[in-house]
Parts: sequence; structure tokens; C-alpha cells
Amino acid sequence: MDTGSELIAQRRQKLDALRAEGADPFRAEFRPDASLAAVRERAKEGGRVRLAGRLMTRRDMGKSVFADLRDETDRIQVYAQKDVLGEKAFARFAHLDLGDILGVEGELFTTRTGELTVKVAAYTLLAKALRPLPEKWHGIQDIEARYRQRYLDLISNPDSRALFRQRSRIIRAIRHFLDERNFLEVETPMMQTVAGGAAARPFVTRHEALGCDLFLRIAPELFLKRLLVGGFERVYEINRNFRNEGISRRHNPEFTMLEVYQAWGDFETMMTLAEQMITTVARDVFGTLDLVHRAAPDAPEKTIRLAPPWERKTWRALLEEAVAPGFLEWSLDKKKEKALQIGLRDVHGLEDFEVANQIFEKIVQPRLIQPIFVTHLPKALVPLAKANRDDPSTVDVFELCINGVEIAPGYSEQNDPVEQRERLLAQAGHEIQKLDEDFLVALEHGMPPAGGMGVGIDRLVMMLTGAQSIRDVILFPQLKPLDEAPPPLQVPEPRL
Repeated sequence: MDTGSELIAQRRQKLDALRAEGADPFRAEFRPDASLAAVRERAKEGGRVRLAGRLMTRRDMGKSVFADLRDETDRIQVYAQKDVLGEKAFARFAHLDLGDILGVEGELFTTRTGELTVKVAAYTLLAKALRPLPEKWHGIQDIEARYRQRYLDLISNPDSRALFRQRSRIIRAIRHFLDERNFLEVETPMMQTVAGGAAARPFVTRHEALGCDLFLRIAPELFLKRLLVGGFERVYEINRNFRNEGISRRHNPEFTMLEVYQAWGDFETMMTLAEQMITTVARDVFGTLDLVHRAAPDAPEKTIRLAPPWERKTWRALLEEAVAPGFLEWSLDKKKEKALQIGLRDVHGLEDFEVANQIFEKIVQPRLIQPIFVTHLPKALVPLAKANRDDPSTVDVFELCINGVEIAPGYSEQNDPVEQRERLLAQAGHEIQKLDEDFLVALEHGMPPAGGMGVGIDRLVMMLTGAQSIRDVILFPQLKPLDEAPPPLQVPEPRL
């Protein structure tokens, strides 16, 4: 039997012994008066408290035990004495394991070292941890284990808990910002008969009662535009999208997006909205517009400065600055040759604009550290946007890039139903069955001119918090299944 199995067996024996004495921790009841942070904030010498948390450290002193409890908000020291609890209760306390969850009653006092402490008068074991915490309880060292067993990461890593609290505050601040500006939060279908609103491979499922295949949405865009047709002038949705594509440091097949649409607006309106929203969120959540990042713990610092106004530059200008003047006039073969030189491989079947955009993403985008709106992309790249009046080969579009990552695309929405049909047909390779006919019918009823924007919430959180991977900001990222799961506990026969 290995050491881990021995520890589990020992803890199971302790649970069996408790149950044999009629003390089943999983049937115990206890109501704390307040969180540990609130107890610490309102601490009064000699005050009586009832608190609960997970046992994280224990220091045995013979006839007394010092221990640390931790809940979601804070940690606090507790002090158990044999002459206060009695021999039997003290023996049980001394045999508690790290990870056990318990409730404690007692009086507050301050030790000679200035540590706020609870002198335990009574305690209740509320859950027995049958598996030990990671050996280094202050943080899981195996990065993949942190993602697979996020609960252990949250137990042992205060920085991880703080990051996910920040994520929640960021989303709450976004909602507050939009609600204050009279945007209406809505919900649209996550299962759709046509996968539309973006170019991506969808996940397919089957609805047996309807007898048809459905797609998990790749974007909510076409439904939100239906609401503009219906008369709602400012709408947004914070939604889950699903794309059956690769996994990387910046991609997860299930991810969170904000999409927002405003009637009577355009891509300029959306640039202003994005700039105001992100700077407001940064101030509200982090108290600063200067964000310090490190690519690795030992890497030099870089500061991302969010103070407006943010730079605006065309896609063409940035690309030709990085490659060569007149690059877009090069032949397709010459563009592909350049793509191969910079390390791109799968370009042989791509069209001209696709090769150029891949080169942009390879050598231009990673250099865009400070906030910049990249504007006026090729028309063929964005079939749902309006063509630019002065240069119909481009569209009135922006991609907001920060720290080398696209955070938010936005554009002047196409509301001409005839042109929209033609461009969607071109994108679909003239396969009519791939068109969302209901959406096109909605447009034929008249959609007001509008601006729209999508914000990758996961990428925004990465940028604001300095996280290095999208997996660091998603509680349960998608991972390849393990060949072997952790061995299950042996479950006893049910008690009647």
C-alpha cells in the first residue's frame, strides 16, 4: 500500500471510529455567526464568536493545540486546551486532520505575538476530509493538476481565489456600466438550428423529440440583431459560446463573450463604448489604469497603460509597416512565400485576404501591446459588417488589441438584407442550406443602422489580471481526459 492509500485508510478509520461513537460529522449541524473576515474586522477582546472553516495548519503543544481555520474570506487562529474541552473532546481535536471542516465556539483574545485567536470552548466536526490536501498546501505545484482539481487549487492558493473574485467583479462592473447606459440584458438560444454569427466549426447535438440536429451556438449575434428589428435599441448578452476547434493558451472550446448592440450607432460608437467600458472597469476593480504584466515570474515587467485616448490605425497600414510598403499588391504566390518564411504552414488552399490576415496575426498582432483599434479590415473577412464608403474593399470594422491579443471586434452592422444575403452566400460557398433564412427574413422587415461589438470576457480578464493562460481565468477549463482517474473511496454498505 502506498503512502497516499495509507493516509486515506487512516482517515477512513477515524471516520468509522467517530460513527461508532455516534458522532457522524456529515450529520452535524452548525451555523457560524459571521465570516472569518467579519470576525476579524469586528474583533473585541473577550467577545464570544461562532465561526467555521477548513483546518489548514495544526501545532500540537501537548496539553494544547494551536490551529488555523480558513474560510472563503480569511484565516483565523484557534487555541484548544485539554483542561477546557475535557480529555475526550480534546483527544478528538488533537486527532483532526488537515482539510477537516469544523465549527468553533469560544472567546477572542490576542496572543503575546499579536495574533487574534479564538479560545475554543466547544467545536463541531462538520466534514471529515478523507483525502489529504496537497503536500505543499500553500499551492499546487503541478499546473495541470491545478486545472483538473480546481477545488484543491482554490483551497490551497489564495492568489487563485483572489483572481476568480476579480473575474466576478469584472463581469459585475461590465453589467453595471451597460445597465447605467440603458442597455437591456437579454438571453438568446444556446441551441440553434443554424450555426451563425461567426465562421467556426460548431458542436453538433441531436434533439430526438424534434427529430433534428442542433448546434451549440458559436455566437449570439444573429438573434441579438433580431431584437434590433423588434424595436429594442440597446441590448447585450453575457453568454457562453462553443467552438469545436483547437485548445491553446488563448482558446478554450467553451468561453464567455459579451455581445452588445446599439441602434443608431456604428463602429465609431462601439470604439468609444469599448474604451469607456474597459477603463471604467479597470478603475472600479483595480483602482488603476496602469497594469503591470510579466510573461513569467523571472521575466521583466511591462506596463499596459489604459489611459485614453487609445490609438487607431488601419489594418493595411500596420501590415505594410511590418512587412513591406505595397505588400497587399503582391501576388498571392508571393504572399504565400512570405507566409512560409515566417513559419506559417497551412496556407496553400487559402485565398489572398486569408493569407494576408494570417501574416497579420503572426507578426503584427503580437507586437500590439498598448491598446489600439485596428480598423478597416478586408470586406471578405467580416461578412456581417458594412462596407466603407471611401474604400468598398474594406469594412467599417475594428479589432481592439491589447497585450498582443484581440480583445474585442466591433463594426457597423450590415442592415441591407439583399447585400447581407449575397455576402453570407459567398461565405458559405453558395450552399443555401447553411444560411439562416429566418435571420434574413427578419432583416427584410427593416433593422435600424447599428453598431455592434463582442468582447472576449476570458481574454479581458487575462489582460486585466496579468494571467498567462486562459485556463488560469476559467474555473474548469476543458482538458483531455486522464487515462486513469484517482482511485475511488471504498463506500460501505448503506445504513438502514
